[in-house]
Amino acid sequence: MTTPLTRLTPLEVPERVACMCDHGDVCSSFAPGHALHLIQARLASATPAEWVDGLVAAVDAASGVIAIATLDGASHTVWNAGGAALEVAPGTPVALHPRYGVLAVGRIQYNVAAA
Repeated sequence: MTTPLTRLTPLEVPERVACMCDHGDVCSSFAPGHALHLIQARLASATPAEWVDGLVAAVDAASGVIAIATLDGASHTVWNAGGAALEVAPGTPVALHPRYGVLAVGRIQYNVAAA
């Protein structure tokens, strides 16, 4: 005689998409503007011709928004939750990879989203 298997029904779990940076911790998301993913960094470094040099035109450290004036005359406004806006000041030289959303400040790279 066999005992019937009791199957548990799956419970519905409400999903809240919240990054840990919303709570003052390190980013736990790889969404645009949050933590830099290794693959994202490698793709950006594999396409060196797409990096654009520029200078920081304006910074809003409270909201994480950085305005960049590139050397070719274009302007980009990017957002980062990981503290990139705390590392730059107006006039800071930066490099931006618009295709993969990577901002380089010196040797440090940040994942950025177009603002």
